[in-house]
Amino acid sequence: MLAKKMNLKMWLSLFICNLITLVVLAQDTTSSSSTTSSTSRVSITTEEGNDWYTSPWVWLIGAAVFILLLVALLRGGGDKKATRTTDRVTHEETIRRDTDVD
Repeated sequence: MLAKKMNLKMWLSLFICNLITLVVLAQDTTSSSSTTSSTSRVSITTEEGNDWYTSPWVWLIGAAVFILLLVALLRGGGDKKATRTTDRVTHEETIRRDTDVD
């Protein structure tokens, strides 16, 4: 029963996705209406600008900073007691008392 419901959901999802694709692709902007004839001219200018985010050195510096931050966060989050070293000195003292009383 569950497999049939999943199968039905899959086919319904596929149908809806295809319907949305059909609606989106059906919008033809180059067609002209038979009752009105209009001419429009679209001018697109592209500039070969030197944007800062298109330079490869910016991405390299950004990646290096990200890696350094990641290393700093991973190393700084450790246990503080594990990184400290302490020396322990034990002092033993033995006291012997004379039990012979004359």
